[in-house]
Amino acid sequence: QVQLVESGGGLVQAGGSLRLTCVASGKIFRINGMGWYRQAPGKQRELVATITTGGSTNYGASVKGRFSISRDNTKNTVYLQMDSLKPEDTAVYYCAYTETGQYTWGQGTQVTVSS
Repeated sequence: QVQLVESGGGLVQAGGSLRLTCVASGKIFRINGMGWYRQAPGKQRELVATITTGGSTNYGASVKGRFSISRDNTKNTVYLQMDSLKPEDTAVYYCAYTETGQYTWGQGTQVTVSS
């Protein structure tokens, strides 16, 4: 079983930056994917960014060029650097861990961008 702990959310003005961190612990598979999804009030959860243990990344269309995902495999940690934040980025951000088709989710961290 895998546990995820997120940190780094908060309130920021439009145009500002935040960095989210997610640490995974427990039974970590050597080959896995980690990433971030978000859910705004009244909307479905959507992809923000994912990264594999090999470093392959995938971004949601709305964050390309503004957000950057990275990971430290030695620490089982994934980071999301969010720049040029917009009010529409306001959401609860969830860390995700996946292997063999199974997903584990973090508890979520609130990101609020004021205009």
